[in-house]
Amino acid sequence: MLLRLAVFAGGMVLAAMFLPGLATSYLDRPATDQSQTKPAQASPAKYAGGRGVLLEASAGGHFFGTFTINGRKENGLVDTGASVIAINVSTARRLGISTGSLVFDAQVGTANGVVKAAHVMLDRVEIGTISVKEVDAMVLPDKSLSGMLVGMSFLNKLSSYRVENGALHLTR
Repeated sequence: MLLRLAVFAGGMVLAAMFLPGLATSYLDRPATDQSQTKPAQASPAKYAGGRGVLLEASAGGHFFGTFTINGRKENGLVDTGASVIAINVSTARRLGISTGSLVFDAQVGTANGVVKAAHVMLDRVEIGTISVKEVDAMVLPDKSLSGMLVGMSFLNKLSSYRVENGALHLTR
């Protein structure tokens, strides 16, 4: 019962990540084949010392980065309005998550309407010199999310994060 309540609460909080103006432009992009993704979409993480990473804002003011999740690289949009990392089914497969055993029992309100989502635990999420273990995520259908949003379930495991001079500073 407590697990279902936690999944439901996580799903409701996940709905908050789809704030107008922040993720809309990212979500409305046409889906792309990751093998053809250009490195320019995610600015390379710059190291700000042994425990820090610096991401420069895109032309639209968003912070994209290349994350390593469970040992596999994936581009993502950092979204402080998202309570957890949100990935679609195709991304989950690329990350080695067995999608056949997922239980899509959380209802999540998105910019595209209400969708079913499944809770997963990511073993490790890394960017640059930062590495965190056991990060909550939600898997959404491909038609509901075209990429990956990196939310508070990752950011809360850092000692700090801040925006300064057009860059996002992440510190472990």
